[in-house]
Amino acid sequence: QVQLVESGGGLVQAGGSLRLSCAASGSIFSFNVMGWYRQAPGKQRELVARVTSGGSTAYAEAVKGRFTISRDNAKRTVYLQMNSLKPEDTAVYYCHAQGNFYGGTSYNGWGQGTQVTVSS
Repeated sequence: QVQLVESGGGLVQAGGSLRLSCAASGSIFSFNVMGWYRQAPGKQRELVARVTSGGSTAYAEAVKGRFTISRDNAKRTVYLQMNSLKPEDTAVYYCHAQGNFYGGTSYNGWGQGTQVTVSS
């Protein structure tokens, strides 16, 4: 019914850039909040950035100033532009969305994740 598909991950040298995309599809009336989380081996999944339907953004302190989240409501897609990447950014990045189905039922979903590896 609902699918979140991430793309754009890969291997990059420290200081490089990547742009992640997450495309949403399915019977959702509205996506209120979309965001990116990441999880490194042996670590808890953490919020990286989120953006509301109105364009309000929030970032983890570790990425603030380096990453930029944005969304295209018409395309139902959220992006994460990652600049000045550091080895500690290495993780699986997951797209998350919160919204409502037609009829008002709430939705919370995750994408399958995309690997980001930053080498020294």
